[in-house]
Amino acid sequence: MIEVKNLTKYYSGILSPAVKNVSFCAQPGEITILLGPNGAGKSTTIKSIVNLLNYNGKILICGYPNDSIEAKKCFGYVPEVPMLYDLLTVDETIEFIGKAYRLANYKEVGEHYLELFQLLEQRGKLAKELSKGMRQKLSMILALLIQPKALLVDEPMVGLDPASIEELLQLFVTLKQQGTSILISTHIIDVVNEIWDCAHIMNKGEIVRSIRRGEEGSETLKQIFFETTTEESV
Repeated sequence: MIEVKNLTKYYSGILSPAVKNVSFCAQPGEITILLGPNGAGKSTTIKSIVNLLNYNGKILICGYPNDSIEAKKCFGYVPEVPMLYDLLTVDETIEFIGKAYRLANYKEVGEHYLELFQLLEQRGKLAKELSKGMRQKLSMILALLIQPKALLVDEPMVGLDPASIEELLQLFVTLKQQGTSILISTHIIDVVNEIWDCAHIMNKGEIVRSIRRGEEGSETLKQIFFETTTEESV
């Protein structure tokens, strides 16, 4: 579970908060979507969840404060831009993370996801030699290596081809069925339209609409998003 409670963040020299009193929860066994136009506060919210910023409020991962060792043991994060060790091979990267987290079965888990993401033939390549899509896949593998109970993914489809996107969506569904809490931040609403369970729409630093699947009525999630975030509606 990922719980955000009364999150507020001010940046130095700016009077208005980037995020103001934001609260939401990504429940176990659900895919939660965080939406918002540029400048809505999504990036600040994500950076706060992964403890990259100082903020006011409370953020819990699986019931633990997000800056605790216990939280880090059950939390996987896939950033929009993969942060990899460019001079390590794919296999060396997996081994480094596996040993850093003291994972007993990281080789088996890594092998499973290398096959799933079709990276077996690239396992000897340096990270810097991988294509944009392959780097994204490796970043995803590293987050999944710890078999997280809570997973945060920022723009997961960037650089992926259509077949890889479909594989990733199916993986999210599988993880959800296993009870994982999945929080996805994305601009590509159509891609996640079939898998989301709950959506939180941000605008101007606040959550302006929260909706669960089945509450849309005759509208699509995309229509609700635009109606909620256009200037005429705020």
